[in-house]
Amino acid sequence: MRVALFTDTFLPQVNGVTNTLSKLIEYYKSKNIEYLVFAPDSYLELNKNYNVEKFVSIKFFLYPECRLSLPNIFRLRNSLLKFKPDIIHIMTELNMGIAGLTYGKKLGIPTISSYTTNFVQYLKYYNLDMFQNALWNYMRWFHNQNEITLCPSMETKKLLISHGINNTGIFSRGIDINNFNDKFRSIELRKQLGIHDKIVLLYVGRVAKEKDINILQEGYAKILNRYKDKVALIITGNGPELEVYKKSFPKGTIFTGYKIGSELAKIYASSDIFVFPSRTETFGNVVLEAMASGLTVIAANAGGVKDTVDNGINGMLFKPGDAEDLANLIIEIIEDKSLMNNIKHNATKTVLERSWDCIFQNLIKTYENIILSKKCKQSIIS
Repeated sequence: MRVALFTDTFLPQVNGVTNTLSKLIEYYKSKNIEYLVFAPDSYLELNKNYNVEKFVSIKFFLYPECRLSLPNIFRLRNSLLKFKPDIIHIMTELNMGIAGLTYGKKLGIPTISSYTTNFVQYLKYYNLDMFQNALWNYMRWFHNQNEITLCPSMETKKLLISHGINNTGIFSRGIDINNFNDKFRSIELRKQLGIHDKIVLLYVGRVAKEKDINILQEGYAKILNRYKDKVALIITGNGPELEVYKKSFPKGTIFTGYKIGSELAKIYASSDIFVFPSRTETFGNVVLEAMASGLTVIAANAGGVKDTVDNGINGMLFKPGDAEDLANLIIEIIEDKSLMNNIKHNATKTVLERSWDCIFQNLIKTYENIILSKKCKQSIIS
């Protein structure tokens, strides 16, 4: 099998799409599945270990991790004709995604799309609500031309169906417990950060308006007022609002910047409670990472996170946008050690059932079914 991947964001950018792509490519290699990635041209020197065709690009204002590519249509077409993919998997809906869709249709190659980012929901955070209907119209036009649109969660699938994107399926997300695990807890790191004797709250993710970090800020202020220097907050990540929040968050908040690999694993495992206020997630990979790292997760009761967190069982869900409800749940977890331990225990069970191998096996079955269906249709026509 040969798979062409089209994406508007690629490594070493850190986001849900690139995380999934890196794991997917590893799986392709392990199963001798040939692949070719069509992506923007950023960080050329860091992607030498991948089969990638890169094209000139500029930053996308709403989400800088995605780039607006300007693909050379002759080179792109020739690369596809030479590679001869059995299927095209489109990861994003910007220019590279459009290129994959266009040339899939022109060359008779079946295409599937993934819905990975809630761009429509992001609009309200940037005072662009008036474009919501237009963007949903575009999403319908784009995704309904594919054989199937894969969603990372049932909540996202329901959202798309409610907006007229009909032929949908599930391509969930997994976790590698070798990379995220409570064994990486570091007393040395806690001492280095001055949190060795504190209950540590952690947020990991993009530092941007659409992540509802202002709700975390308000909730944490209530926690600080109650527990004083017995608690600490770490914010790990980068984004357009980082400098703003560095100034507005309570004094003593630790901003680590963006971390990957063993550094990120240590930060997770060396914390105690993971707080995730975002209500715009299609899945929320960081929630699984936190669970695998031995943290108690408290997240907004919205979006794809609801597929992972079973309220009161393997995590806690608070009313989206409600800082007081968030603070109350944090207090409940801090005060009730038995509840915290039960949630951690159940979270461990959850991550053991979310292996990437199982998820990718199901994806390959989807590929095979679509390729077979396409061949059957072609044979009937001929």
